[in-house]
Amino acid sequence: MSSFDKRKEGFENKFAHDEELRFKAEARRNKLLGAWAAEKLGLEGAEAEAYAKSVVLADFEEPGDEDVYRKVKGDFDAKGLDVSEHQLRREMADLMDKALADIQNG
Repeated sequence: MSSFDKRKEGFENKFAHDEELRFKAEARRNKLLGAWAAEKLGLEGAEAEAYAKSVVLADFEEPGDEDVYRKVKGDFDAKGLDVSEHQLRREMADLMDKALADIQNG
């Protein structure tokens, strides 16, 4: 195997690892976001857990975070909760940082 092939394989392995980490972090962030939103919505116990799962599943509608944002924002609006776009997106960013840290720390 040439050094170019080894280098190429290394880049491919790193890319695969980074994508797996990103996927896990997004799923974890969405679960944390769902728990945060459930609390704001007044949900507890099994209802809160089910809601958190529904936020995770919402992420499979389209690439990116907009599907998750729309889900949570729509639920807040339907319940009459005053949560701004900035506040929700800030919470999503903060929880992504926490999810990445959690995954990297095991």
